[in-house]
Amino acid sequence: MDFKVILTDIARAIVDNPDSVKVTEEIDGDNVTLTLTVDEKDTGMVIGRHGKIAKAIRTVMKAAANTCGKHVIVEIQ
Repeated sequence: MDFKVILTDIARAIVDNPDSVKVTEEIDGDNVTLTLTVDEKDTGMVIGRHGKIAKAIRTVMKAAANTCGKHVIVEIQ
């Protein structure tokens, strides 16, 4: 399963400037760290009020990772 593509699709659906969405992936065994970078103006949309959208994104990514037996960490910059 390509976690990078899943996170990119989710982020592009949320932000106003989808061309600025970039996701980098680091794999260390069963641990996958995804770093999401968006335009400075779109950061608030990705984080949401009190971090609710960011928490929802992380929950979806963890659920997807559980199907493969992996552990995903999503960092937002």
